[in-house]
Amino acid sequence: MKFNLKPAAKPTDQPAVAKAMAGEAQMGLGITSVQDIIAPSAIEVDFSFQKIGNSFFRTLFVSGYPRFVNANWLSPLINFDHPLTTAMYIYPVEGKDIMDDLRRKVGEMEAEIQSDTERGRIADPATKVKLEDAKKLQTQLAKGAEHFFQFGLYITVTAKTLEELNKITQQAQSTLGSLLIIAKPASLQIEQAFKTTLPTAHDRLMITRNMDTTSLATTFPFTSSELTQNQGVLYGINEHNGSLIILDRFSMENANMVIFAKSGAGKSYLVKLEALRSLMFDTEVIIIDPENEYQKLCEAVGGQYINFSFSAKAKINPFDLSQIYEEGQSELGQKVLSLHSLFKIIMGQISPQEEALLDRAIIMTYRQKGITPDPGTQKKEPPLLEDLYKVLVGMEEAAAESLAARLEKYVKGSS
Repeated sequence: MKFNLKPAAKPTDQPAVAKAMAGEAQMGLGITSVQDIIAPSAIEVDFSFQKIGNSFFRTLFVSGYPRFVNANWLSPLINFDHPLTTAMYIYPVEGKDIMDDLRRKVGEMEAEIQSDTERGRIADPATKVKLEDAKKLQTQLAKGAEHFFQFGLYITVTAKTLEELNKITQQAQSTLGSLLIIAKPASLQIEQAFKTTLPTAHDRLMITRNMDTTSLATTFPFTSSELTQNQGVLYGINEHNGSLIILDRFSMENANMVIFAKSGAGKSYLVKLEALRSLMFDTEVIIIDPENEYQKLCEAVGGQYINFSFSAKAKINPFDLSQIYEEGQSELGQKVLSLHSLFKIIMGQISPQEEALLDRAIIMTYRQKGITPDPGTQKKEPPLLEDLYKVLVGMEEAAAESLAARLEKYVKGSS
């Protein structure tokens, strides 16, 4: 039998370890943490407001809602002329539990109405209305057309002084009151209420109202802007009311767009962002990129990046025809006109005699390939710039030789 013998471990020096740990803790006290940097200088929590640094905060909770609402009914709150922090909490509720509660409530209200009728009393109109609403909701839930939710709405008001805070709070309550919304300050729970409106998605008050799907949909906050469509690409945020700018420019009569901004403002970034978001709608995106800004973006989304240069495989043939025929139009005639515009750029000033000669040469170049105004011939292989050069040289006219000389470097290249 074989044994592996190890020397016994020396007893740990407990006082030395404790002293070292205490030294590390003492050193940590002198190091500034991230929390120390971002924390305010002081926080004061009062009965109905909270002061953080030099700013005052008060949070309102909504305890009462109108019976009937329309879409965009929260627009006065969204367009309020002072910055507000609004938090909405939506809690889905199990349908079976709601159906059981509705069944019990309907039974109670029917029993109350029947009891009043038997006693010769007039049934309470409010009870009749509640019973009617409950039955409608019960039917919609049973069909699956509606779902049930609990909805909480909280608003935090910010101000530089307490007087300003009281004034803005009163204005906000008046605005909400005009919508038949009852909003109250979260007195004695002001700290929990303030934390509820922070972007942590933690409702510390749990003051909710029951809503079905249709009612909940009307609380969607980004419907007040005239720059929002039902579908399209998200371009940014409306600075006037904080709503989203959603636009489908291809649904408009004219889809053209131009972007003006100073250098470094983000013009290229906006174009790239629009291109990426448009791809989600299966939009075909074609970008002319002379400065090679979009190659990485193209490769990232699996696009095709075509490089045009003297040594590149891909070339542009200005004589290409689209092969798309439209009744009553001659594509060849339109192509000849566009070639005239191109050659005016390439050759510079062209006299009327040279322009007439160039027109004959272009038509002759197409005819050599068997292409005529007949749409049936326009599917043949188109000519090249070199073919036009040869036609001009073969004309043996002084004007033709001048045109050919100006084209030569684009055909043969610079030596």
